[in-house]
Amino acid sequence: MNIKNWKSVASLLSAAALALALAGCGNATTNEGTGTSQQPAQEQSQGQPQTDLKTQYPLTVTDATGESFTFEKAPAKIVSVSPAETESLFALGLDEQIVGVSDYDDYPEAATTKAKMGGITKPNEESIIASEADIVFTGISMSEDAVKKLRELGITIFKTDPKSIDDVMNNIETFGKITDHQEKAQEIITQMKQDVTDVTEAVKAVKPEEKKKVYVEFSPGWSVGKGEFMDELITVAGGTNIASNEEGWYQINEENVIASNPDVILYANDVIDENSKTLDQIIKARSGWDQITAVKNDAVIGLDANLLSRPGPRVTQGLKEVAKAIYPDLFQ
Repeated sequence: MNIKNWKSVASLLSAAALALALAGCGNATTNEGTGTSQQPAQEQSQGQPQTDLKTQYPLTVTDATGESFTFEKAPAKIVSVSPAETESLFALGLDEQIVGVSDYDDYPEAATTKAKMGGITKPNEESIIASEADIVFTGISMSEDAVKKLRELGITIFKTDPKSIDDVMNNIETFGKITDHQEKAQEIITQMKQDVTDVTEAVKAVKPEEKKKVYVEFSPGWSVGKGEFMDELITVAGGTNIASNEEGWYQINEENVIASNPDVILYANDVIDENSKTLDQIIKARSGWDQITAVKNDAVIGLDANLLSRPGPRVTQGLKEVAKAIYPDLFQ
């Protein structure tokens, strides 16, 4: 199968293939100086204006694998081999510090001009070493085993594994501390929280018995169950994910989807197979799916795959798009 704009869904397919290998180790934590607080940015911001937010070095942080890192100063050279992390770092205003990105990083536009460091599951070790990066960021697509092998080569690599919107915001906060861009991090987080509030306020009147059943397909035959951020997007948007009886990313059983009879089907809108069929055409052509409520009511809705699939600063924009797709009448 050929996938148009594979960049937009590659991280999720990799995550699906590696689902059993990924171990959830909680959110990244930080300690500034000799303190022991797990959330120093929040404590630091109390009683002082945001413009005074400055990182106190040395700073010790712990990533999703439990690895600890101590920074004596803000990193001067940064590499990201994860599209979501790249978006976060650029959003923080770190264009000058970013010296390399993965082959799949396409947002923002500035990311396309950076040196390429290979794939998202197995980046180019030689290129990363040659970049002399102070820190390398990676995300959900890379297994802990792959991270370990890179560390054995002397590469300082920080891994994230966000499972929720809060995890994404915590990661952005941590990146802000590491790079001494805390003020910008708080600005991003404030906007993300406002996006969540806008959605929850809009759908709060939806009664439990009126919640729409939702099915999401981000690549042919692949959906997502509970325990992942995409499942949370559907839930926060007031829908019920029909795949939530499964864990993580997985290949669907078509008969189960028919039996669940979703009211809305969401799909990544840039996927095309080897026969030049779009994902919605693939979905509608499946045997028996013409009897699904979403198909009969033409509620098969394409969404920007990057907004749908990347747990970065735009994930709450994706949340808003998901909510609008499920309840268009509530978002006029």
